Amino acid sequence: MSLTVDKPMTPNSSRPTLLILASTYPARVGDGTPSFVRDLAVGLAASFAPFVVIPAVPGGAAEEHGDGIRVSRYRFFPRRWEDLAAGAILENVRTRKSRLLQVPFFMAAQWFAVRKAVRRERPAVLHAHWIIPQGIVARFAAPKVPLVVTTLGGDLYALGDPVSRALKRSVLRHARAVTVMNADMRERAIALGANPDTTYVMPMGAQVAQFADAAAGRLSRVVQGPVRLLAVGRLVEKKGFRVLLEALAEVDPDTWHLTIVGDGPERRDLEAAAANLPVSFVGQLTREALTRADAGADVAVFPSVRAASGDQDGLPVALLEAMASGCAVIVSDLPGLDEAVEPGVSGLSVPSGDVASLRAALATVIGDPALRAALGAGAAARAQSFDVAAVAAGYARVLGAASRT
Repeated sequence: MSLTVDKPMTPNSSRPTLLILASTYPARVGDGTPSFVRDLAVGLAASFAPFVVIPAVPGGAAEEHGDGIRVSRYRFFPRRWEDLAAGAILENVRTRKSRLLQVPFFMAAQWFAVRKAVRRERPAVLHAHWIIPQGIVARFAAPKVPLVVTTLGGDLYALGDPVSRALKRSVLRHARAVTVMNADMRERAIALGANPDTTYVMPMGAQVAQFADAAAGRLSRVVQGPVRLLAVGRLVEKKGFRVLLEALAEVDPDTWHLTIVGDGPERRDLEAAAANLPVSFVGQLTREALTRADAGADVAVFPSVRAASGDQDGLPVALLEAMASGCAVIVSDLPGLDEAVEPGVSGLSVPSGDVASLRAALATVIGDPALRAALGAGAAARAQSFDVAAVAAGYARVLGAASRT
């Protein structure tokens, strides 16, 4: 019996096809869902013909074409309950254990989607975002296609049980190249079997120009009234928003106002903790609205902590966006965050989870306009090295080398 090979979806191109697998992806462009995968894919379109395979989410079209990339979403569960990939998979499962029922169907559907894409597209290289689950599927559904794996943090830091570790080890040993967000993650990946010669620290990029342009008038702005603080991220344990609210509880409430951007399972508890404080919860914002929020903020705070599960941030793109906007930033000293911020030059760094140190840093920047301006200028300059165009060029080199080895 002969194998029928589907025809490619588009005419032949001089650019080699890049098959991209991910699970976090906007349902609609600019809807507020983290878009680092899409941004990178668009940046890679100068070197490759990106074809993105992702799971269905509420509101997402089955097929998309635009900005030099093509997107295909696969269905994996009855539409009414198909929400495993709406946000972060690990947090979705922790929030509602019944979502575990979707996992085997998700894995199977992704496996078939990858097999179909390989037959139709004949990719030169496959880029899997996250070791688990995309790396596992790529490892076994497309074993002959050169594989580059990018881990953002959650799968590498968490999922430490023996089975998960064995799966991660299999994927990392098979990959032609591995990219991580910080030096600590690189060491962990190598310890699991990644090749030291082809394991690189390559954070995701930010739309630096867009955020910088939105904040172009910052230097001439005169701050009146309370200092505007901003915190951006999914409302989950590892973001450290509980620590932030505890720290602010003893800072004069007449001197500041905090806006928290994002949604998630901890929202109700965080709102209760902030009941008597000048704090606004605005939920998830579109990218356009987020650029305005960053442009209007004086200080952005990223008080990340290690969650009980072991999960922690690698390097949040939201931090890079705030830096690009010229915000003074305060970060915890977790790996990745402390590599992006040079203390005293492009921000302030405090020990992760240390309420007293965070409170002192907040009081310092709230009370010192000159320091805020200096740190904001330093942050904007530092953000230039994380521009998505420069990051995409680096990824193009890694993916190109992997496709030829």
